[in-house]
Amino acid sequence: MTTEVTDTTTGFWYGTDSRVDAVDVLNALRRYRSAESAAQRRAREALGIGENALLALRVLLDAEAAGRAVNAKELADRLDITPASTSALVDRLVRSGHVERHADPHDRRGVLLTATGGSMRQVLQVIDELDNRAIEVAEHLPPSDMAVVVGFLEQMARVVDRDIESAEPARRSA
Repeated sequence: MTTEVTDTTTGFWYGTDSRVDAVDVLNALRRYRSAESAAQRRAREALGIGENALLALRVLLDAEAAGRAVNAKELADRLDITPASTSALVDRLVRSGHVERHADPHDRRGVLLTATGGSMRQVLQVIDELDNRAIEVAEHLPPSDMAVVVGFLEQMARVVDRDIESAEPARRSA
C-alpha cells in the first residue's frame, strides 16, 4: 500500500491548466484515509494493543486532561460496545499495565479507570508525533483554504454519518 500522492493536475502530457475534478478529490481523501489507518495500526502495534484498546486509552487520556473520571459504563458508551466487551477490554488493559482501576470516592461500589503513567507517556508520544506532523502540513495552508477543507470534510462526515444512520433500521429489521 502506498501513500504517495500522484499529482494529476499538472504534468508532461497535460500542461499546467489541467483541472482537478471530484474523482481526484475523493481519491486523495481515500489515500489519506489509508495512510491514517496505517499510522493507527503502527501505533497499536508499537503499544501492543488493539483498535478498541487504543480508542479506550484515548478516551481515558482525554477525560484526564479535562479533569474528569471515567467508569466502565461511560467507556462502553463512548466506544459503543457492550458492557461485557468493555469488561474484557478493561481486563486486558489492566493485565498489560495500560490501565488501573480505582475505587470511586463518590460511589462505594463504583470503579474508575485511569491510564497508567507509562502507558500515557507511550500513547501521548505516538499520538503527538503524528499530530505534530499533521499540524505542520495544515499550517502551510492559507486561511481561506483551511476554511474550504474544513467545510468539505464536515460535509463528507455528514454524508457518511447519514449513510450509517440509514443502514441501521435495515440491520435491526433483518
